[in-house]
Amino acid sequence: MSKSLKKLVEESREKNQPEVDMSDRGISNMLDVNGLFSLSHITQLVLSHNKLTTVPPNVAELKNLEVLNFFNNQIEELPTQISSLQKLKHLNLGMNRLNTLPRGFGSLPALEVLDLTYNNLNENSLPGNFFYLTTLRALYLSDNDFEILPPDIGKLTKLQILSLRDNDLISLPKEIGELTQLKELHIQGNRLTVLPPELGNLDLTGQKQVFKAENNPWVTPIADQFQLGVSHVFEYIRSETYKYSDFKDLSGFTKLCLGLFQTHSACAHQNSALRVALSSKALETHRVWFRSSVAL
Repeated sequence: MSKSLKKLVEESREKNQPEVDMSDRGISNMLDVNGLFSLSHITQLVLSHNKLTTVPPNVAELKNLEVLNFFNNQIEELPTQISSLQKLKHLNLGMNRLNTLPRGFGSLPALEVLDLTYNNLNENSLPGNFFYLTTLRALYLSDNDFEILPPDIGKLTKLQILSLRDNDLISLPKEIGELTQLKELHIQGNRLTVLPPELGNLDLTGQKQVFKAENNPWVTPIADQFQLGVSHVFEYIRSETYKYSDFKDLSGFTKLCLGLFQTHSACAHQNSALRVALSSKALETHRVWFRSSVAL
């Protein structure tokens, strides 16, 4: 352990300093930082921009932590003991190598901000109790591998920020309309063609709200509304025309087409009025044409 790290630990202990910043110190193992886990009084620990690959179970000994920052490491897994941090409010795990979250992860009763950006997570990576994190105000899942957002997202009713940018999302669940406190929604850079009518329950068109949805292969009517502005999009998906249209349900058909593409390209031509352009780039940026009067 370097002298500077040793000094940080000693000063925090002797002066009862609540915040410890060990960012960008080349740390590859938290256990190498002697005395770190004896600092049970600290409320903030920053270990961003290091070389950590794991988090030891000893992290549970830092029982007063409110802020824990592991941004930009090489962490591949977390211990189940991390859910013992009952006072934790902010957890930053962005830019790591996580492909799963530990069992019981949803047992963090005070967590308000969770950043999981730039990992290798998908809908199967989340433990069964993930959506018990009902205190969350901000959830960052951008730059992962989600194709589906679980319907239980609707349980996180205190969410104000939800970032899903640059995943592989094919559809959004109708339960997203239950997030009535949402002020920011980022869904740009996915494979979305339609929006659930329930999204119209949300107020995301004001000056203080943010709704980002570019770089998706929207069906033509929605794409046309985006050309006019976000407020027009929301007015449209709240309309009776949209509510009772068939094309709002195309996301399920699109997913089926994508899944069968390699073995049964005929799925793309199920209806003469619906053509899904499946070219060499189709699995990423397909386009859908339709006549809204046609029933699939």
